[in-house]
Amino acid sequence: MIASFRGRLVVSCQAYPGEPLRDPRAMALIAQSAVAGGAVAIRAQGLDDIRLISQSVDVPQIGLWKVGADGVFITPTLDHALAVIEAGAQIVAIDGTRRARPDGLSLEETVRRIHSETGALVMADAGSLDDGVAAEDAGADIVGTTLSGYTGERPRTAGPDLELVHLLAGRLSVPVFAEGRIHSPDEARAALDAGAYSVVVGTAITHPTTITSWFVEALAR
Repeated sequence: MIASFRGRLVVSCQAYPGEPLRDPRAMALIAQSAVAGGAVAIRAQGLDDIRLISQSVDVPQIGLWKVGADGVFITPTLDHALAVIEAGAQIVAIDGTRRARPDGLSLEETVRRIHSETGALVMADAGSLDDGVAAEDAGADIVGTTLSGYTGERPRTAGPDLELVHLLAGRLSVPVFAEGRIHSPDEARAALDAGAYSVVVGTAITHPTTITSWFVEALAR
């Protein structure tokens, strides 16, 4: 399955709380549109979204469950990960940093139990090179740059953290997925050129509120 992602686009279909599109039906329609446009997989948040999207598209789904908005909040515990997989995700995205997890399990124990209890794959959302190395050592199947700029180890770049993509790709043997602040096709291409195995794009494709604000701000300058 991972081989089918090589050099291809994954679209993240997520809406923020309180927004009009914060509805599983809306996210499923956006997922269908993304697949029609050529996405090879969907990344989605929340059990209801994951369930409906799994019924709506025939491509793999990377699922996650956000709990809160600070610290370890991306699928923070083993129980959250198991629920995501039960909802229909073939790959579960979890916090892949070296920070302590709320349930007290190590990253290695979490990955091992996901593999042994479900057979699903694990994408470790990392924030630094050291995170990525630790995630690979823990048995993660994919390492993503999702948390670059959000853990205090690296600055938050205006666009994708291409330096981290390059560092991880040169160091790890597992696929590196570029994710985070990829706002244009040129930036997506640059991420591949930096060594990314696959590119995950969310806001620039699936978040009309933010896209509209980019145009509004440009006209106001």
